[in-house]
This record gives sequence, structure tokens and C-alpha cells, in this order.
Amino acid sequence: MLIDTHCHLDAAEFDADRAQVADHACEAGVRSIVIPAIERANFSVVRELAAQIDGGAYALGIHPLYVQRADDADLDALREAIKQSLGDPRFVAIGEIGLDFFVPEFATGEPRERQERFYAAQLAMAEEFHLPVLLHVRRSQDILLKYLRRHGPIGGIAHAFNGSSQQAQAFIDHGFALGMGGAMTYERALQIRRHAVDVDLSHLVLETDAPDIPPAWLHPPQRRNRPGELARIAAVLAELRGITPVQVAHATTANAMRVLPRLPAAILAGDE
Repeated sequence: MLIDTHCHLDAAEFDADRAQVADHACEAGVRSIVIPAIERANFSVVRELAAQIDGGAYALGIHPLYVQRADDADLDALREAIKQSLGDPRFVAIGEIGLDFFVPEFATGEPRERQERFYAAQLAMAEEFHLPVLLHVRRSQDILLKYLRRHGPIGGIAHAFNGSSQQAQAFIDHGFALGMGGAMTYERALQIRRHAVDVDLSHLVLETDAPDIPPAWLHPPQRRNRPGELARIAAVLAELRGITPVQVAHATTANAMRVLPRLPAAILAGDE
């Protein structure tokens, strides 16, 4: 059994064949797909989509690259949506939240301050409701960690992690697993591949970020990533570590369920 811990299945790239994409993932051994929200407009979209697919789960949050078009009313709406979703077994985390300092126009001044304010507010909600977070981590590791230190234990997943070994350990110490996806499949991704080998397997989870971060075998013009690619991503991780894909599947599934404690109930909901 495989778990895609980060997949934007609601994206427009899947509008033409979303059901077939979900079926293909299931056939490839993906038992659960976690669909994170990115802004207020798709809170209900990810909730409804998760309910439509076997093993579907969702997270609610405001993505750092979307905070520029959000306001305090959106934070209020998020808090209310979280409260209303606590009784839904498919609701597993707050996300996608975090900081993105890779995009120059968001890395300084008011846009950066706004990102940090929204991140801090959403961390406070995670602490209040005792929920893990799906963290967007792009050239922002140390600042993300600075805010995490201000809160009680939160934990979750550092999505598409590509920081230093010291930063990786810091996130692990805060109760996070590191998300391994398509970027790991490129031979030139030396830092990520080092983490794939050196980090204890108990701290790794699998993800696709579909339709983004396509693995190495998806060549132009067909670069759309899909959750069904997770099996081959798992095989790459197994090859790098010198273990079997079955061992990777068992370990990463257990890890996902540990850092997202509500996930087992989401999977069971799909069996009902």
C-alpha cells in the first residue's frame, strides 16, 4: 500500500480525466491521496473531492503564494472550516501552508511579511486544534523553524524538502517527516538524493505534488504528473537505499499514518 501525502488532484490539469487519474493511482497501489487546499476558494472543493475517491483525504490551508490575494476574512473562514471539518474522518491536516522565498517578488518587504503573518496565524490554528501541518518549504527552512519553535508540538510533513542535513534534522526533531517525490528521481538532485539515503527511513514519506514536480521519466510534452507515478517514485527510493519497494511501501505508509494521525480513519472511510 502506498500513500500520496501531497497531491493537488483538484487542479485544472485534471479536469478532463480526474476520475481516470484516481483510478489509475488505485491500480498502481496508491491506497490514499491527501489533497491540500491552497486558498479559501477551494476549501469546499478539496473536501468534496476527497469524499469522491477511495482513500481520499484533505487538508485545509492558505498557500504562501496565495496569501497576497487573501485577507483576514480568509483566515476567519479557514478557522471556521477547520472547526466544521473536525468531525470529518477525511480531514487530516492544516495545509498547504508555509513560506516561499524562491520567488523574488515574494521574498522581501511587505509580501514576505504577509507570508510570515499568515504562516504564524495558521500555525496557531494547528496548535489550537491539535492538528499536523503540510509545510511548503522553499528557501525558507530557517524561518519556518523559527516560528515552529514558538509553538507546542505540531508536526506534520515538510513537503518537497530540499534543505541541509542540519535543517532536515531540525524538522525531524519537531515531529516532521520529509516528503520525497519526483525531484528525487533526477540524478542531478544530489542534495535530495542524499536525504533519501541518509535520513532514517522512519522519517520519510512519499508524495507526488501532482500535477507538478514530474519525475524524470515524464518527458515533454507530457509533463503532467499523476498520483499513479508514486509506485515508480517508491521504486527509485528503494533502489537508492538498497532495499525493496515493499519495504519502502510499508515504512512510508506507517510514517504517513504516524505524522498524520487522522489518516487511518480517512482510509477506513473509503472502505465504508
